[in-house]
Amino acid sequence: MMNDDLLRIADRKFESRLILGTGKYASFEAMKAAHAAAGCEMVTVAVRRVDLSGASGETVLDHIDRSKITLLPNTAGCFTAEDAVRTARLGREAGLSDWVKLEVLGDDKTLLPDPIETLEAAKQLVKEGFVVLVYTSDDPIMARKLQDLGVAAVMPAGSPIGSGQGVLNPFNIRLILESLELPVIVDAGVGQASDVTMAMELGVDGVLLNTGVALARDPVMMARAMRDGCRAGRLSFLAGRIPRRLYGSASSPIEGIFTEPLRRGG
Repeated sequence: MMNDDLLRIADRKFESRLILGTGKYASFEAMKAAHAAAGCEMVTVAVRRVDLSGASGETVLDHIDRSKITLLPNTAGCFTAEDAVRTARLGREAGLSDWVKLEVLGDDKTLLPDPIETLEAAKQLVKEGFVVLVYTSDDPIMARKLQDLGVAAVMPAGSPIGSGQGVLNPFNIRLILESLELPVIVDAGVGQASDVTMAMELGVDGVLLNTGVALARDPVMMARAMRDGCRAGRLSFLAGRIPRRLYGSASSPIEGIFTEPLRRGG
């Protein structure tokens, strides 16, 4: 990648545009190996699923090199603004980070975000000085409202969390990209490397995924594939695709080519 093509969020810069999670891995060692293979520089950690007291012994935090990888605590498992704000505060007070990936879910079946509770939580967390990256739907209006609140990045779902369906509504993602000045990071639903490539070719700033790597038959190999898919998609977007055409267009121009039949002999 070009040295100046960096992902910029708030006051930080990242060479990698791929963000991974830390849940569902068979072991901490598998998680750490996958993170290394993906070349990611940021990983999410569910605050509610980590024993911050250390009473239970080894935790996921013991297997993340924080000198190389930025922690992004998330409020996974929260269903109200109040609960999400409390969880974010807990993560900050425990020394994880003042960055937070805000998730406020509407129900435990679809795992889709609750827009009203999400807006309320985002407003409060921004007010308290958090750097807020928000998991949201692919609604362009919601994305603009979040930007107006002062969040650091908007993270529209490609498809439901853990579904592996890829980006189901690229048109809405394009509308969000057109209307926002903030980083836009597709979050959730990635199943394979081509899903990442497709998202990046739309022009998004990054992709966050977890299940597609953690539950792959070979997580390390899949992490490497996701990394390469992310890089390929970014380069493809920067290069600029050709226009779509209804009819064919010859690869070699025919203008100026001698088209009369060749004579035999002589």
